[in-house]
Amino acid sequence: MRVVFLGTGAALPDPDRCHTSILITLNSGRHFLIDCGHGATRQMMRVNVNPADVRHLLLTHLHHDHVCELPFFVISSWILGRTGALDIRGPVGTKNLVSHLFEGGAFDADIRARAAYPLRQANIEAVRPAVTEYEAGVIFADDDIKVTAAEMDHIPREISPCYGFRIEADGKVVTFSGDTAPCEGIARLSQNADLLIHECTFTEEFIEHRRKSQVGTFAHTSPSDLGRLAVDCGVKHVVATHIGHVDSLSPVLKRAAAKHLPTELMGPHQIDAFVDDIRGTYKGPLQIAHDLMRIDL
Repeated sequence: MRVVFLGTGAALPDPDRCHTSILITLNSGRHFLIDCGHGATRQMMRVNVNPADVRHLLLTHLHHDHVCELPFFVISSWILGRTGALDIRGPVGTKNLVSHLFEGGAFDADIRARAAYPLRQANIEAVRPAVTEYEAGVIFADDDIKVTAAEMDHIPREISPCYGFRIEADGKVVTFSGDTAPCEGIARLSQNADLLIHECTFTEEFIEHRRKSQVGTFAHTSPSDLGRLAVDCGVKHVVATHIGHVDSLSPVLKRAAAKHLPTELMGPHQIDAFVDDIRGTYKGPLQIAHDLMRIDL
């Protein structure tokens, strides 16, 4: 199994990181895309994967930094020769989202114009994704792979339920947290995982700042909490991702973040702070994710 981090950033546009998206490729060659944040399609091509060959998309929740690439990914895959419908598994609200994007929706004019050509009309199913809305439990299973979802603690459920995944394939277990504060659900998914990919958006200092400012969610996991989770669950390898711009030196980003982050603390040294806090408890293999990082299991 190969895991490629197409995007490792958080909600703001970041010159150094695309939005969250992870490509898992099984030994059989099948591709599974987890979340579809900005930049995912281009990043696939940079690692020599045709987006049209990605048949399955699993969405953890409907925050824009996890779904905003969806129309570009679908339409680009159509143009690149996808045959059949993309299989999308997402939480409640996914059908509503998709129904507003393609035929009869935001990109209706584009699709009607392109569909006038026989080559595009021949694979029109490519812009008609097959959407399945899931709840906690097994959300996908066949002879190659089993994906189990558990609810996370991120934003109010009535707005959008949020999930993490436990992916079992090729004799390995990969857990992805999605976005979450520490919770029972992620602990269950993480038990004895070969690879835990976990959001680590802010240090505790940044989380506390957001808690006090009440600007933006503070329901994220600190590096110290991530280290404790990894130890408690017997995780073999940890990757911290969804980095919340704390390492950025971009003047534009720092100005934009001034109302909800302590920008005077931002800088590359924050990556060292992530590592130090995780290492307070967890001593195993550890990486801080960056775009296009690859792990082979």
